[in-house]
Amino acid sequence: MELPDREACYRVFRSRDARFDGLIYVGVTSTGVYCRPICPARSPKFENCRYFGSAAAAHEAGFRPCLRCRPETAPDLASWRGTSNTVSRALALINEGMLDGEEDVEALAARLGIGGRQLRRLFMQHLGASPVSVAQTRRVLFAKHLIHETRMPMADVALASGFGSVRRFNEIFKTLFHRPPNALRHRKSSLPDGDAGVTLRLRYRPPYDWDSMLRYLRARAIEGVEVVEDGRYLRTVSVGKVAGSVEVSHLPERHSLLVTMRLPDVRYLPAIVSRVRRVFDLGADIETISEHLSSDPRLAPLVRQRPGLRAPGGWDGFELAVRAVLGQQVTVAAARRLAGELALRHGRSAPKEVSATHPGLRLLFPDAKSIAAADLSHLGMPGARKETLRALAQAASGDANLFHPLGTVEEAIQRLRSVPGVGEWTAQYIALRALREADAFPASDVGLLRAAEAIDGTRPTPKDLLLRSEAWRPWRAYAAQHLWAADTRVK
Repeated sequence: MELPDREACYRVFRSRDARFDGLIYVGVTSTGVYCRPICPARSPKFENCRYFGSAAAAHEAGFRPCLRCRPETAPDLASWRGTSNTVSRALALINEGMLDGEEDVEALAARLGIGGRQLRRLFMQHLGASPVSVAQTRRVLFAKHLIHETRMPMADVALASGFGSVRRFNEIFKTLFHRPPNALRHRKSSLPDGDAGVTLRLRYRPPYDWDSMLRYLRARAIEGVEVVEDGRYLRTVSVGKVAGSVEVSHLPERHSLLVTMRLPDVRYLPAIVSRVRRVFDLGADIETISEHLSSDPRLAPLVRQRPGLRAPGGWDGFELAVRAVLGQQVTVAAARRLAGELALRHGRSAPKEVSATHPGLRLLFPDAKSIAAADLSHLGMPGARKETLRALAQAASGDANLFHPLGTVEEAIQRLRSVPGVGEWTAQYIALRALREADAFPASDVGLLRAAEAIDGTRPTPKDLLLRSEAWRPWRAYAAQHLWAADTRVK
C-alpha cells in the first residue's frame, strides 16, 4: 500500500479515523510501540511518528504492538491485493503455518514458482517487511490474541501460535514487552472457553452483509456436516488427523465474528481461523471494492442495494470442488442433496464429542482418497459427471497443491482444467470460491447471464459478458457476487 504523506497520516491518527483501521499503523519512537488509528491513547507528537502499511513492517522496524489498541484485533485487510497476487498467495501459505517449522523462504518461494530473492523484494515492496518477519509477527499477534481472549495455558498458547518451544515463546515476549507472556493476561478473559472450546473475535472492515452470507450458507448446508440456525453457522471440521467443530456468529456492534473452535489439538487453531477468514471473506476492503465496481453505472445500483456484500469462500478446496462438480447444470438444492448423499455414504462419523455439541453435526465430509476409491453408482447424476468426480478425487490425491493459490490466476485455471471433465465454468468457480481468486469470473454462468440481461434488457453472450467484466478487474469475483445476488437463483 502506498501511504499518504506524513501530515495526512497524522490527521488520521489525531482524529482516530476508523476507516483506516487495518490499513495504516503508527510507530511511536518515544515509546517503541506501534498502534492502530483508533488507539485511545493520547496522540503522540508529530515528530515522534513513523507510519507503516502493515503490522509486520512496524514489527520489522523494531516496534512492539500496543497493549491498549491491540493490533492483533485489527481487520485483516490487504489493500494491495490485485497488485501482487504472489504476495497474496504467499500470505495464505504463511497463515497456514508455512515458515513455522523447517520450511524456509526458499521453500515458500519454490511453492510459488519464483526465486527467494524475488519473493523478499515483493514482500518489502508491498508489505514493507520480509516473509520471515511477517511469519513472526503473525505468531506474536495470534499468541497475544489468545492470551487476551482465552484462558488457555501458556504452553498451549505457544504451541497453537507456531512457536517451536515454550522457551522461545517466553524469550520473544520478554524481548518485545519486557515482561513474561502471562503478565499480559487479564484476570478474566472477555470470552468463554475451556470445555466450550476456544472462542475468539475476528474483526472485519464494515459494512458486512451478514444476512446475505447466511442465506448463501443455508442454501448449501450439507446435512450432517453443516447447520445454519438462529443466526449461527456450525460445521464439522477435519484437519490432518484431527476432527472437531466450529461455530460462527455475528457481533455487528463490534464489527466482528465470534468464532468458537472445538479441537483436540490446539496446533490446528491457526488453520481453522484462516479457513473462517476465507469462508466469511473477512479480509476484503469492501469500501475500496465497492467504489471501484460502482464506477460502472450498470453495476452501481446493485452495489448500492447490497453494501457489505462479500464473496463467500470454500471451507476446503476439495470439498468446494466436489460441490462445483455436483452442481453442474442442476439447481443449488439438487447439488446440496447430492453432497449430503455423498457425505452420508462415504464420509466418516463425527466423534461423539463433536456430535454432542449439536445433533446436526454427525458427519465429516469425505476426503479425496475416499471418493477416488468409492462406488459412485448410487449418485443420481450422469455417468460423465461421476467420472469427473472420480478424476477430481484422483488428481487431488496425487497433488496436494491442486487447491492452493499458486502461480497466476490463469495458471490456476489451466491446472484445474487439466482434470478430465473440468471445464471453464467449473475451474473459474473453484478459483473464485476455493482459491479465493478475487478476479475469477465464470462468464458462462447462467445466473450471471440472466442478471446481466435484467440490467441491459438484452441477454449477452458469455464472450460479451467477459468483455464487459474487464472494467471490473481486479475484483470481478465481487461483481459476480452482486450479479448472483440480483438473480432469483443465488450461486
